[in-house]
Amino acid sequence: MNQNKLFQRTRIRLAFWYAIVMGLILTACGFGFYTAVSHAHSEALDRELEFAAKSLHNNLELKLNQPEKLSPIVKEVLPNICVVETGCISEKSVSQRHILNAINQGYYVRLFGNSGNLIATSGSLPQTQSLDLNKKLWQTIEDDTGNFYHQMSLELHTKDNRDWGYLQVGRNIADVNSYMDAVKLSLLVGLPIAMMMVAFASWWLAGLAMRPIYQSYRQIQQFTADAAHELRTPLAATQATIESVLLMPDLDIKEAWDILATIKRQNQRLTSLVVDLLMLSRFDRESIDLQRELCSLNDIIDDLIEEFAAMAISAKVTLKSEISVHKDVNIIGNSEQLYRLFSNLIVNAIQYTLPSGEVTVILDSYESDAEIRVKDTGIGIPTQELSHVFDRFYRVNSDRSRHTGGSGLGLAIAKAIVVSHHGSLELQSEVNKGSTFIVTFPLLQPSRTILIKKGL
Repeated sequence: MNQNKLFQRTRIRLAFWYAIVMGLILTACGFGFYTAVSHAHSEALDRELEFAAKSLHNNLELKLNQPEKLSPIVKEVLPNICVVETGCISEKSVSQRHILNAINQGYYVRLFGNSGNLIATSGSLPQTQSLDLNKKLWQTIEDDTGNFYHQMSLELHTKDNRDWGYLQVGRNIADVNSYMDAVKLSLLVGLPIAMMMVAFASWWLAGLAMRPIYQSYRQIQQFTADAAHELRTPLAATQATIESVLLMPDLDIKEAWDILATIKRQNQRLTSLVVDLLMLSRFDRESIDLQRELCSLNDIIDDLIEEFAAMAISAKVTLKSEISVHKDVNIIGNSEQLYRLFSNLIVNAIQYTLPSGEVTVILDSYESDAEIRVKDTGIGIPTQELSHVFDRFYRVNSDRSRHTGGSGLGLAIAKAIVVSHHGSLELQSEVNKGSTFIVTFPLLQPSRTILIKKGL
């Protein structure tokens, strides 16, 4: 396939578009994966922060008496809280029972008054000079050192439901950002590697997909060349005959009849070849509308043995049949095509059997199949050529086949007829010992036979 530029270019284009499509799909999947992971972590962070903020908010409101004033009892909730104006109201010991035990692990708390003034702080605060209150519920901020924090702001009220101020709870999201950066890096590194693998796979799959197309193309090329060669031979012979006649001004009747007989033989060969080619073409397109009927294989074999007896005697070959069943073996098929099938096999066996040899047609019947074997004691076929004998225009022995007038289409037609009848055709052969063609057809069931005979 690499030697044909057309298929090479087609393979490149096919691999290119396949790689582009797969690249777009992988990119979309990678983007979707990153978005899903990012959203999942954002949702988890929000739920975690919301739980901590609302828990602290509910506990603080039970201990606030006056607006913007912190009572010492607040230390039960926030042991490490520091008041901006007066300093810390408790030591830096960490209680194991307070609400935000995680404050020392990246969380921070800020308390603002109603006017937005900072009253108290606790935990790992952002390193920023700006202390302005942002009343938005959710915020993501960046401090002066480039660290990012996610925070939540809630209104605070006293026990008697007066406005106390605002509560902000936040945490450092460096760990989340670090994880997402790792995911992003993995995708940025993984996608090019995946694309290279896709490109390689695309090239391989394109070649794999085009292989049967290329084989069919080669078969068509070979078929065209062989058909042209076979047609050229009788046409050239006819042309030579006609030219020789034109060079003979005085032509007697006997010579004229001989020339006409030669032209007739070549015309018959051309006609036979064209008919065979048209038949194979219709078989290829599955456009042959065969008239199906009840066919007796016993009768077909008996008729053909009688028909080719003279040919066998002329070739000094013994032709006989062995029918081991004592009842009619019937199948549904086209009798004309079945006659053509077995005629081709018998003629082929006679032509390739040396004088004093034997050709035997054997009919057997099994539970669901009928088997017909055409066995000869001829020259046989080499093992390496067994897989090609059913190819069109293929000859095991070209000189002998041409001498007998064959075109190399007989076995190809036989194979096509067997396939159209849902059967199988196999060949067993050994050089200098003979060949056996084995045809198998599905048998017609008895109940179906009765219906057909009744015309139902």
